[in-house]
Amino acid sequence: MEQIGIELEQAVEIILSSGRKMKRTQFVFTKEANGRILAEDIYAPFDNPPFHRSPLDGFALRSKDLEGASKEIPKSIQVIDTVYAGGCCNQTVNQGEAVRIMTGAPIPEGADCVIRLEDIKEGFNEENTLILVDRELKRYDNFCFKGEDVKKGTLLLQKGVKLTYIEQGILSSLGIEQVEVYDKLRAVVFATGDELVEPGTELKPGKIYDSNLLMLYARLCEFGIAPVIAKHLSDEPGEVARAIEESCQKADLVITTGGVSVGDKDIFHEVLPILEAERLFWKVNLKPGTPAMFAVYKGIPMFHLSGNPFAAATTFELLVRPYIAMAGRDESLCTNRKKAVLEDDFIKVSNVRRFIRGKVEDGKVSIPPATQHSSGMLASMAGCNCLIDIPAGSMELHKGSVVEILLL
Repeated sequence: MEQIGIELEQAVEIILSSGRKMKRTQFVFTKEANGRILAEDIYAPFDNPPFHRSPLDGFALRSKDLEGASKEIPKSIQVIDTVYAGGCCNQTVNQGEAVRIMTGAPIPEGADCVIRLEDIKEGFNEENTLILVDRELKRYDNFCFKGEDVKKGTLLLQKGVKLTYIEQGILSSLGIEQVEVYDKLRAVVFATGDELVEPGTELKPGKIYDSNLLMLYARLCEFGIAPVIAKHLSDEPGEVARAIEESCQKADLVITTGGVSVGDKDIFHEVLPILEAERLFWKVNLKPGTPAMFAVYKGIPMFHLSGNPFAAATTFELLVRPYIAMAGRDESLCTNRKKAVLEDDFIKVSNVRRFIRGKVEDGKVSIPPATQHSSGMLASMAGCNCLIDIPAGSMELHKGSVVEILLL
């Protein structure tokens, strides 16, 4: 049943309950998986490191052979081999023997400790095969165990985690070249309006350059979603309905701007009946973006936002972003709310809930001058990194007031 004039939280609840989490998956190369959501649990296929290894350059030997060693009575040890990282030693270290070893190389059989290169005196015979050790070492001193980082069978990464450079490094250390991730949401964006022209086109009388299409396209890209369709449409309801119908064959969500209020050219009151789409709500009790509309067509959620640029940007964050976070399984996109101290006066009375642009830094939030808060103004949004949530019924706000902000 359609609802009209609802609160923001109720609108978000309707949106989330009407959506579904992404189920499609695909395999991508680990090196290209940054920012993707893992669709499988990852268990360690082997111990890592896969062998005992040295953490430093030195000599691998037996701690028992160094019992009683001191500066007065150093122990003489014979060097039988050298091993580098990437190689291995096929000899066993027996009594009185050592193997020269480099950082990361496998510790040879028989050795149970490593002495640092700078802690010994070597080369006092012509063959450079003897070293003098003037200190004792305990068993497993300077010794990295097989599986010290990860044991075979350990659950390392859980399904649903967002892959960053750290997780990519972990996958690579396990030799995993490809990983299963959830597919990206397929978004469609339309900016409607006969008055709109694209940048690069001659600006004729009565026309304006469109900002909404590129603004929302770019914001989706920042969220890791490259829209599959992004185009301008006229104010002709039949054309818009056809475009939406065709796009829904490849869409997970549709976003439009313009045509949602009560004027002669607010076409979505006609478009949705043409599509036989289910309109779930129209109008949200907030400013800007009051006439936001939400509908579902063939299971595809459709967000119809105001054509005013700041209103479109604001309602995208308040209504579309929560859906993207849920459906795309990306919790990092969930809205982050904080408290901040207002650095400027806001002299308007807010009869309804209002969101204004702001710039927060070190817990203090500044706002543009009072004349630059119109829903049609976008330029004053430059440099802003938050929205200030002003409750309905609020009087003027003054410098020093504590306000709630939504980080962008």
